Amino acid sequence: MPDAAAWVEVLFRWAHYLSGITWIGLLYFFNLINAGFLKSLDAGQKGVVVPRLMPSALNWFRHGATVTVLTGLVLIFMLHLSLSGSGDKAIWLGGILGIIMMINVHAIIWPCQKQIIQMTKESAETGKPTPPEMAALGRKALLASRVNLLLSIPMLFFMAAGSHFG
Repeated sequence: MPDAAAWVEVLFRWAHYLSGITWIGLLYFFNLINAGFLKSLDAGQKGVVVPRLMPSALNWFRHGATVTVLTGLVLIFMLHLSLSGSGDKAIWLGGILGIIMMINVHAIIWPCQKQIIQMTKESAETGKPTPPEMAALGRKALLASRVNLLLSIPMLFFMAAGSHFG
């Protein structure tokens, strides 16, 4: 029978996997599907879709990022503290990329998207056009999200490959 520490590790691994799937799955959805879909909508359609879909999707996205990074840090400190092997170094490198990505989520993507959601909602309610600064917010959020999309590839490689290094 596994000891308590082994059960804690298993629980943190599963929390890390599930939250990571949620976070990265939504990252890919936003970049590969949603960005193009939203471009195809007119202002009236966006006024319905954005305020209904995006708050919930972005909540799952940012909380998935937070839980993934926090559980990952617990696992790194439990299992890879020494940096003695190549696998330890790979896991740390993947973790650093994940932290950068989480910072992008909380410092750039979410603040911009929160404003975009509010501007879109107000525009739909009042019938006035969205403010011109919304385009710059959208561009900033998109670029940060695209950076995260690109960083996710080496991050996932280092996380997955770490256990295969000697």
